Amino acid sequence: MHRRQLASTAALGIGAAALPLPVRAEGGGPAPRPQTLGGAITDVPGVRVGHFTDGRRPTGCTAILTEAGAVGGVDVRGAAPGTRETDLLDPSNLVERVHTVLLTGGSAFGLDAATGVMRWLEEHKFGFPAGPALVPIVPAAVLFDLSVGDPLIRPDAAAGYAACEAASADAPAEGSIGAGAGATVGKLFGMARATKGGIGTASARLGRVTVGAIVAVNAVGDVIDPASGALVAGTRGEDGRRGPGAVAAILRGELPPALQAGMATTIGVVATDAVLTKAQARKLAQQAHDGLARTVEPSHTMWDGDTLFALSTGQSGLPGNMLALGVLAARVTASAVLRAVLAAKGIAGPGLPTVPAAPELG
Repeated sequence: MHRRQLASTAALGIGAAALPLPVRAEGGGPAPRPQTLGGAITDVPGVRVGHFTDGRRPTGCTAILTEAGAVGGVDVRGAAPGTRETDLLDPSNLVERVHTVLLTGGSAFGLDAATGVMRWLEEHKFGFPAGPALVPIVPAAVLFDLSVGDPLIRPDAAAGYAACEAASADAPAEGSIGAGAGATVGKLFGMARATKGGIGTASARLGRVTVGAIVAVNAVGDVIDPASGALVAGTRGEDGRRGPGAVAAILRGELPPALQAGMATTIGVVATDAVLTKAQARKLAQQAHDGLARTVEPSHTMWDGDTLFALSTGQSGLPGNMLALGVLAARVTASAVLRAVLAAKGIAGPGLPTVPAAPELG
């Protein structure tokens, strides 16, 4: 039995009454739609989200704002990350609170968008008191989408500023938008056999505490339904149809001649209104990676820079139970990954690779 078949639907919080869906056979055909949690990271009090999507090619950025400050943590698991201010989030370092986390396309060039986020926060008087100035704390992580259209077009400071201007406490849009605009998955054999990725969000509540996640899914590997083991989005067959996936190919001994490090990366944020220390926030980010590992196979590879941040707004006033929060963090992260690819829309056109989305494959 596939190891993912051992996970019940309860692992996604959908109740024991729902039966696991059958694994899709090789050779195409409709894939069963995974069951996911609802909600959004903005269900966590103190969190707002804004997207910027570039109209010139599929790329963009997403700002997760906690302007009043949130205790932050991070866990970088991929071997090819592009990040900013992650050292600051080490529990042994000074600054306790961050004001926005930025998720962006554009590879390392996209880190420029954080400058625009800082400018927006400074204009609105948010930041860490540092002598005569307020210095906004803006950790960021990038994903690689330069192979989707003109690589000279990438998020810049104006894009980061625009994402902040668009921020709202409403549920953010999902799919091919913001940091997920140019995201793709299943790239083991290149873009010709990839499927469209995207950005997704979900939340869960336990008593008076809420946990939410937002994830931009741009993996070398495939997205898998952890309740059934079925491939949801990923490496297509040579005929362009829904294929058996990357892991099946690897186990048959099929490997591409070469992969370039940093060509993918899944990035995201998990947030809670429970009161956490910096050490607890880092642990929550670590536990959220369990949800990533359940839904992206393989994950945390040499070709991905998988990075997850954790934020604690503390607005519930309740101390965090790390056992319960860890369970919820993994679940909402897994659901956010699934929702990202289910909401995605395929890309095609002059100067673009043709990359269908999972719902378009039947």
